[in-house]
Amino acid sequence: MKIIIIGSVAAGTSVAAKARRNSEDAEITIYNADYDISYSICGIPYYLGGEVEELETLTPRDAAWFKKRYNVDIHTRHEVTSIDYENKKVIIRDLENDEVKEDSFDKLVLATGSSPVTPPIPGVELDHVFQVRTIQNAFFIDQYMQSNNPAKATIIGAGFIGLELAEQLKHKGMDVTLIQQDAQVMSHLDKDVASRVEKELEDHGINLMVNETAEEITCNVVRTHSGVEVESDMVFLAIGVRPNTKLAKEIGAEVGPTGAIAVKANMETTIPDVYAAGDAAESFSVITNEPIYRPLGSTANKMGRIAGDAITGGSLEHRGILGTGILRVFHLAVGQTGLSEREALAHGYDIEVLHNIKPSNADYLGGKEMVIKAIADRESGRLLGVQIVGERGVDKRIDVFATAMTFKAKAEDLFHLDLAYAPPFSTTKDPVIYTGMALDNAITNKNKLMTPERLSTLIESEQKLQIIDTRAPHQYEKSNVPGAVNIPLAQLRTRLDELDPSVTTITYCNKGVTGNASQNILQNNGFEEVYNLSGGNKNYQAFVR
Repeated sequence: MKIIIIGSVAAGTSVAAKARRNSEDAEITIYNADYDISYSICGIPYYLGGEVEELETLTPRDAAWFKKRYNVDIHTRHEVTSIDYENKKVIIRDLENDEVKEDSFDKLVLATGSSPVTPPIPGVELDHVFQVRTIQNAFFIDQYMQSNNPAKATIIGAGFIGLELAEQLKHKGMDVTLIQQDAQVMSHLDKDVASRVEKELEDHGINLMVNETAEEITCNVVRTHSGVEVESDMVFLAIGVRPNTKLAKEIGAEVGPTGAIAVKANMETTIPDVYAAGDAAESFSVITNEPIYRPLGSTANKMGRIAGDAITGGSLEHRGILGTGILRVFHLAVGQTGLSEREALAHGYDIEVLHNIKPSNADYLGGKEMVIKAIADRESGRLLGVQIVGERGVDKRIDVFATAMTFKAKAEDLFHLDLAYAPPFSTTKDPVIYTGMALDNAITNKNKLMTPERLSTLIESEQKLQIIDTRAPHQYEKSNVPGAVNIPLAQLRTRLDELDPSVTTITYCNKGVTGNASQNILQNNGFEEVYNLSGGNKNYQAFVR
């Protein structure tokens, strides 16, 4: 059997490695238009910022290594220009000498990746305008920085790469401006979580411009649609990627609703014997079972392994993804998995939303605050999505949530997880467990929650409410929810006669725990409709900001 793979970064090399592990008989050839193989695109911002000292560490393997290890022939700087599917042939152009040749296949894999989106504006072709996608990009950007010593950088786009670049260029001592077309950074996050990331950026001196688009790039400024001119010695285009589907379309392979190549569970396309994997291929959501596109290296490696196994007679199948992601923004880690609140509502779920503010580990051993936003389906109790921001412990919590959600965990199931505990690493009631407890109580109406957004809407509508601030007077005086009365928890039982049990009541403290205790007292004393403000006053004030 002869296998040809087009593309040799994450997915393509994973296909080849798995196929070879399964079969010594297969003849495996990879064609790749780029100079490098199996490199870490995600590591490039950290090389540009100096955290990664040598560019070569992002390219740990070359074609010779693959030949020796796996007996796989990799031809770099060879572009597959067309596919003759009827005759099972590919047409290849050698980019070094322009020679054209043919090669035949029994099985073909499209690991063609994705390409960065270039906005259709004047100036994108200028020498100081860059995209971060390949090792060659990284080399030329570094050379430009060494030769020109730029002081001001503008980044167009505030997704993963844009934010990582902002952090790293700031570490290099540059003045950094971020221009984002959407109303917030990281558009896959909910606004109340993204706002915390925006504050972190601004606290570190990043000039953040949201609801703004670049309309022209000149040799020294970026002009926006609102007329602002941003002085720029360097400009980075980081507005996303599009799957490379040209070859797939030419042979009639179906392209899915996301714009990526549609594949079966074994990664085969709608054309027999033709497979697709990585950034070129479409995935599907573990939550909704609908097609989604999340071009991440972790997913590409997984898809590649499945394709390589399927081609050589294995039974591996793709089980979908949650779209789990994480990045560092200065002191904050930002993690996300599953659906956002916005996405869950758009899919028709009746949701419960919790904001859980807890330390990463014991306070007396330097625990750092995390804000966990969790979304669950009220009808089934199933956990739908989680977003976390914090300085420490975010990575392991988001992975626990992702694992639980992969196995369709309900909110109540989180309480029963047997998670590792010691004071340097966690709290006795881990934030994951507490999240499950509070969400389940809200779903079963034992302890109802109210989000800051909903409370603000009710206040604006002038609905009759009873809002009780259960903190100490000095905390209340510093900041509070409009219309709230201050009745500290210790006084609540003796001051019940000041309250009306028939009026919708909202309790709150600083983060949520004391508010919950107050909620229980009121409910046990016959109050009919009592909510605890999700995330307390701290979360409310962040929402208002």
